[in-house]
Amino acid sequence: MRDLFLKMAMSLDGFVSDLDGRNTWMFGADPEAKAWGVEFVWNASLHIMGSRSFQAMAPYWQTSADPFAPPMNQIPKAVFSRQGPAILDGARAPAAAELQPGAGSWAEAYVAGGDLAEEIARLKAQDGKPIIAHGGVSFARSLVARGLVDQLALVVAPVALGQGLPLFCDLAAPMPLKLVSSKAFPGGAVAQIYRPA
Repeated sequence: MRDLFLKMAMSLDGFVSDLDGRNTWMFGADPEAKAWGVEFVWNASLHIMGSRSFQAMAPYWQTSADPFAPPMNQIPKAVFSRQGPAILDGARAPAAAELQPGAGSWAEAYVAGGDLAEEIARLKAQDGKPIIAHGGVSFARSLVARGLVDQLALVVAPVALGQGLPLFCDLAAPMPLKLVSSKAFPGGAVAQIYRPA
């Protein structure tokens, strides 16, 4: 049995992207925060994401030299999509691109097209290290609203957006959380790990 962790960057005022879905503000230059994030992502036996995140991430990570590229490429993936296996067609990197080790895992992703809770239960029932979910805000909201997340890893960036897309707006009732750990980084970001109380 493995837990599901949701890793999200969040502004100080609680938004995970701006109103247009952009989140370039989250990519700071703090090497300690980045190293923490890379280590956290390596602690997965599976990465899961919605179809829009999958289509954005797959071509990028396969050719990237960013420190996040090795775990993003080498750890297996599952994509949640009603498109079926056709979603994997968008996982191909440009033909002339130099692929990073493990890049083929994107084209081999498990396509989860059934009921969200049932698919998550099926994935959690397997042995291994935790599952890490990457948002897209819609996918992340669905996981949180349905109570499917065992840990929230929220990296709060030192920026206030004023308006944007929140993570917790689909909750039917308040969601009490217990702080598991907190780590502040020199650049001002704070990584906070919570479990449902």
